[in-house]
Amino acid sequence: MPLAFRSRSHGIVAFGYFNIRTDLLLLDHLFLFTDRFCRGALAVLLPPPGSGPSAVVDGWRIDDPRRLGSLDGAISGRDLHGFLGDTYRRWPFPERRADFRQDPDGDRNRQETEALVLRWGTPLDIPFARDPAARSVTLGATVFDDDEFLRLVAYVDRGGLPRWRDDRHPDVVAEMMRNLRDAGIVPEPFDPRRQV
Repeated sequence: MPLAFRSRSHGIVAFGYFNIRTDLLLLDHLFLFTDRFCRGALAVLLPPPGSGPSAVVDGWRIDDPRRLGSLDGAISGRDLHGFLGDTYRRWPFPERRADFRQDPDGDRNRQETEALVLRWGTPLDIPFARDPAARSVTLGATVFDDDEFLRLVAYVDRGGLPRWRDDRHPDVVAEMMRNLRDAGIVPEPFDPRRQV
C-alpha cells in the first residue's frame, strides 16, 4: 500500500504499490513501473562516469480525482470508478489476509496494467535528478532529502507494506540493491511503522 513520505517541495506525499498484482508504483498522481524506478534511482545515486546524476523514465499522470478513483473504495469493492477501480475490478483485494503480499512477478501483468493506466492517464517523461550540494533528489516535481529518497528505495526493496511474497525480490530490485550495496550505499531497512 502507498505510505506517507516527507518531501521538501510538497509536504507529505503518498508513494508506493497500490495493488499487489502489479509492479506499478504511484507518487501522488504519477505512475511508473518498478524497473523504471530502479533505473532512475541508480542513475541519481550511482551516476555513470562522466554524466550527471539524472535520468528520465516513462510513466503516466492522472490529475483528475474522478479519473484516478478512490483507493479505499477500490480495495473494499465499494467504489470501482476510475483507474484504481478498474485495477481492483481486474485484481481484487485478496480475501485472506495471509495472501496480502506484493507479487514479485507483478511485471507479468504489465501489458494489462499499462492498458488500464493508458485508458485513464496521460503518458509523460518523469525526470529523476540529484543535487549533491543540496542533498536532495527530485522525482518528477517532488523534491526529497537524500535520506527520505533512500526510504523510497528501501520501501521498494521491502515490497511495500505487505512485503514481497515469499520474500522473493524481483530481479530488477535485487540488482538495484546489489549495485547500491557494492557502492557502500545501504539504506536502512524500511519500517512501515515509522511514519512521518
